[in-house]
Amino acid sequence: MTRIYKLVSRGEWQAAKASGAFLGAAVDLADGYIHFSTGAQAVETARKYFAGLPDILIVGFEAETLGPGLKWEPSRGGDLFPHLYGPLDPALAVEERDAPLGQDGHIQLGSLS
Repeated sequence: MTRIYKLVSRGEWQAAKASGAFLGAAVDLADGYIHFSTGAQAVETARKYFAGLPDILIVGFEAETLGPGLKWEPSRGGDLFPHLYGPLDPALAVEERDAPLGQDGHIQLGSLS
């Protein structure tokens, strides 16, 4: 299985769990798909897009469970990033944890596979 991650605000994720579907954060809705990162990509994603933002969660999924709407597409530096076209079922999450800010203002992700 391939673990992929979604960085998301606690409020957005709680709303998604309550409704049974995550349709995406503002950037996802603007781009037309839900952005994910691999463990190796998540650190740079956090640094680039989430620095200084409090109350962020990192939510892990097994890529294979997301179905045919998951596409691996070139993005930053030509790396293939996982993008989900369609709603995300929060019940498919296999991991959910806080991504606290460090003293430097950057999110601390800990160990990701």
